[in-house]
Amino acid sequence: MKVILTEDVDGLGQQGEVVTVKNGYGRNYLIPKGLALVATDSVIRHQQELRSQAAHKLLKKKEDAEALQKMLEKDEIVFQARVGEDDRIFGTVTAQQVAVKLAARGLEIDRRKIEVEDIRTVGVFTGSVKLHPEVTAQLKIRVESEEGAVEEEEAADASEA
Repeated sequence: MKVILTEDVDGLGQQGEVVTVKNGYGRNYLIPKGLALVATDSVIRHQQELRSQAAHKLLKKKEDAEALQKMLEKDEIVFQARVGEDDRIFGTVTAQQVAVKLAARGLEIDRRKIEVEDIRTVGVFTGSVKLHPEVTAQLKIRVESEEGAVEEEEAADASEA
């Protein structure tokens, strides 16, 4: 019996493949569980059309990801942070904070797709955003000191003395 697999089956084949199986295995296991369909000419044509549509959707997603990559790479994200001595900031800049800044610009990107190193000082850093399995954007992150944060600390230190 020839069947088309609708899902990957270990030891048998990948989704969309036409395979030959014993009649009982196909009728009693694969077809009732929704793992396969009987391979008639119309079902084969239908599966080919579905594969063609899926490939087209994947290509469109990749093109969208590449456009977003260009947009992200030419721009930078600026964070204002309170600064202590040696230009160290209080706390760190995290992927969650980067995701919030991007969302404020209208770009909804999952924080789990954003990779940033531990940013604990003032300066310019790079992070990466995984937009697609084949497309990763490099993101420029600038951390600046807040105006007056150092002066407030110096005033507090002077009042304690």
